[in-house]
Amino acid sequence: MRHSPVRLTILSSGLFSAWEQVSRVHLFRNPPRTRRTSDGSPSGLSLRGRCSPRKESPIAAVLPSPPDLNLADRNANSAAAAARLRDSFGRAITDLRISVTDRCNYKCVYCRTGNEGAQYTELPIADYLRMVRVLVSLGIEKVRLTGGEPLLRAGLVEMVAELAKMRTAFHEDGTPAGAGASESGRPLDIALTTNGHLLEGLAEPLARAGLNRVTVSMDAVDAETFARITRVPRSYEKVLAGVRAAQAAGLGPVKINCVLLRGFNDAQIESFAEFSRREGVIVRFIEFMPLEEGRTWTPQTVVTMEEIVTRLSAWRPSCGVPAGLVDLPPHTASETAKRFTFADGVGEIGIIAPVSRPFCGHCSRVRITSDGALRTCLFSQADHDLHGEMRRGGTDEQLAAYIRRILLRKEARHHIGEPGFEKPSRNMVHIGG
Repeated sequence: MRHSPVRLTILSSGLFSAWEQVSRVHLFRNPPRTRRTSDGSPSGLSLRGRCSPRKESPIAAVLPSPPDLNLADRNANSAAAAARLRDSFGRAITDLRISVTDRCNYKCVYCRTGNEGAQYTELPIADYLRMVRVLVSLGIEKVRLTGGEPLLRAGLVEMVAELAKMRTAFHEDGTPAGAGASESGRPLDIALTTNGHLLEGLAEPLARAGLNRVTVSMDAVDAETFARITRVPRSYEKVLAGVRAAQAAGLGPVKINCVLLRGFNDAQIESFAEFSRREGVIVRFIEFMPLEEGRTWTPQTVVTMEEIVTRLSAWRPSCGVPAGLVDLPPHTASETAKRFTFADGVGEIGIIAPVSRPFCGHCSRVRITSDGALRTCLFSQADHDLHGEMRRGGTDEQLAAYIRRILLRKEARHHIGEPGFEKPSRNMVHIGG
């Protein structure tokens, strides 16, 4: 049996190190997205792990995919296999965002064209839970349920209840948790990102099931502007009722995410600050990123962190309270938002600035899409078919080894605004916010 030199290298006893050595040169093909054939198998799967474009090489055609690697070789070092999940830059991966549906009942202008619906399938809740369990065994501590709009998904409350039974695999000091009750890990931090339209009726059941926190996407605090953004009449009243129901259910302080678009809702900055103080919520402004369906993003549309801070620093909250922002310390090194309050300590503003001030250096996140694809960065050009590994009969140990291998190729950072920047293979609504 004859092999090419490259194939012989891959089949040698130095299997894993050879694969990693070859993978680091990023010679993998890059279609725009993963699609499935009629029998459910992946078609045109990209394994490239860089955000920026790279030239395709003929070597890519003969490289085996990660699932072909021998499990015994992958787990040769048992100590490494039991260690907390880290990428090649040493960053601990502790946060999972998992999309449970590609469907959404809003058509927000910065996210969707309004002409396209769901494009990717949904999996059984049991499959999502199995993926989460494997990732928790590797060190995931925080799980955020996203979409699409996750509140559209049947079985979501039951899924939260199952997540609430899971315990972290590591203690806060990084030592492995034991099996005994006194040595077991901590409960997961379970959060949800929603547009809030259905939240009023689901806040209490979700809280009882074990949900800890809620983030609501809300891009205006007046009904007319809100309806123009969502393209759904009378949506503001529904979302405001949902925010208040979540607060009453003990899911507060609720976080409000607002994506600012110049010339569209940037006049709302001061109104959102007042909303934070009045409603007792945390408002977080997010710089507009190139993740929309219409591919209309330009740097000029972005309202930067510097501009937001300048405006809020000049805003006077009320009589007797001087103008100016007061810095708040981050909760963790990997926190995405720069936090502020006002002179009297009432209200909180966060600014997430991935465009003007990237925070990739402390990234602790991994994502799973609604169809079970693993994504190492919001701006990845690659989908890694984790559900395909399950479907082909992979054991939990094999799934864990696959995840470790993929996370070793997690990107150092995104490249927004740089020459040659390439938008991700999926839009935000199809990745999960």
